[in-house]
Amino acid sequence: MSVPPAGFEVLPVDGIGEVRPGDDLAALITTAAPWLVDGDILVVTSKIVSKAEGQLVDVPLEEPAREAAREAVLRAETSRVVARRGATQIVQTHHGFVLASAGIDASNVEPTRLVLLPKDPDASARWLRDELRERFGLHVAVIVTDTMGRPWRMGLTDVAIGAAGIDALTDYRGVLDVHGNELQLTQMAVVDELAAAADLVKGKTGQVPVAVVRGLPIRPDGHGQGAAPLIRGADADLFSLGTAEAVAKGLRTAAAIRDTPPLTFPELPAPVAAAERAERLLLVWAPAGDLRRAMEAGMEVQRIRAGLAADGVASEWLEADQVDLSGVDIPEGGMPLGVLAVGRGSLPSL
Repeated sequence: MSVPPAGFEVLPVDGIGEVRPGDDLAALITTAAPWLVDGDILVVTSKIVSKAEGQLVDVPLEEPAREAAREAVLRAETSRVVARRGATQIVQTHHGFVLASAGIDASNVEPTRLVLLPKDPDASARWLRDELRERFGLHVAVIVTDTMGRPWRMGLTDVAIGAAGIDALTDYRGVLDVHGNELQLTQMAVVDELAAAADLVKGKTGQVPVAVVRGLPIRPDGHGQGAAPLIRGADADLFSLGTAEAVAKGLRTAAAIRDTPPLTFPELPAPVAAAERAERLLLVWAPAGDLRRAMEAGMEVQRIRAGLAADGVASEWLEADQVDLSGVDIPEGGMPLGVLAVGRGSLPSL
């Protein structure tokens, strides 16, 4: 797709009807769309995939038992909580997707059931593509979709959670634009774009769970890597936590600050290294015999260290007997508690 297509069509597949566990999706789709041809891209709502695969959970109708059951299902489907606000939970599923409520859905299903995401959407896409080829002689691509929100944007859109026969990304990195500038970061999520386009004809209430995109190229052979390349790894995720969760993590980390990693100066033994090579030394003292003031001083040291750590600056606490304080002007009646050494080293980012 490096050259833009002249155009393409998005066609709804009507007449599939209610899908139940064990239903033959390939047969249902080809019966409803006998007009399918080689090269088509089937965009299939994950809900009918989940229903056919039996990814359903029974829940009570009455509260509070219904909410308790839903919470238990959410915990089971969650690998980590990303953010909370009120009743809303943004979580990462065991697939690696980050979305509200782990994709658990109570719409377009009996009131006593919840629909979970397919266990392996890429495998589901590959299976459906194989069935259409082997049983019906159709060489098509398959995209399995779900509805998600987007950070910083209002509204929902469909995105791809599984794919077969089409590459998830088109990579323009290294390509020159018309002005001769080399593209550095441009990777287009083609299957997400097609999922959103297909939803314009599928809708949410019209019982049209499948659409066909026609006029775009698919892979000539092989299933490809599926939608897995769309999942951003933790090493590249700048927003892995919500604000409240990030603040909580920072506070917990600040409460546990220790001299590890300490200021490290291999050529000199610690703690002489810290005292002689630190960028700044702060004397900490309190009135002799005043326990309350000594505790307040210690709390202030910890606050300072937390602030330094947040900026990636290393610090180390040295007891008074570890540092030569001769010549240091200590206020009358004061008792030195220790020295805070602020180093030139750095801590890993919180």
